[in-house]
Amino acid sequence: METVMEDEEYTYRDVFLPTLIPRIPAPGLERGTVERRRGRDIVIAIDHGPNSKHAFDWALIHLVRLADTLYLVHAVSSVRSEIVYEASQALMEKLSVEAFQIAMVRTMARIVSGDAGKVICKEVERVKPAAVVMGTRGRSLIQSVFQGSVSDYCVHNCKSAPVIIVPGKAGDGSLTWN
Repeated sequence: METVMEDEEYTYRDVFLPTLIPRIPAPGLERGTVERRRGRDIVIAIDHGPNSKHAFDWALIHLVRLADTLYLVHAVSSVRSEIVYEASQALMEKLSVEAFQIAMVRTMARIVSGDAGKVICKEVERVKPAAVVMGTRGRSLIQSVFQGSVSDYCVHNCKSAPVIIVPGKAGDGSLTWN
């Protein structure tokens, strides 16, 4: 078991994903193609819900390009719990394989504990990505007002990158993790 890392405001554990992607040296940069060749960092906030999977799929189809790196961030109640960590690690490994098969992108993953909105914004500050992608929980407007919304918190507090909120599939409760 690797050690649990503690930052000023939260604890985290890095997830060591399978090495599916061959190590390719960085291409030489030519004039006019710097951004295209270098790629971008994109943070995707995930959980075990179907709306999170839908946001992940949306990002792979509409946003990610070949040279990009995905940073999967999963906020949990405790990174010290082996059961929680193993379930989260399995989810991230599955998504990493899917990202490589569909978009041929590299994936990094981190499980963080703490208030979901705050730790996601903290990770965004650390990575400084081109974009942050997250799904909605599917709450009604009244539930969101009383209980708060992680996506709403991130929209207002993640200052380093634009936040893209991907709504769940309307009227389709059948979206599952397979």
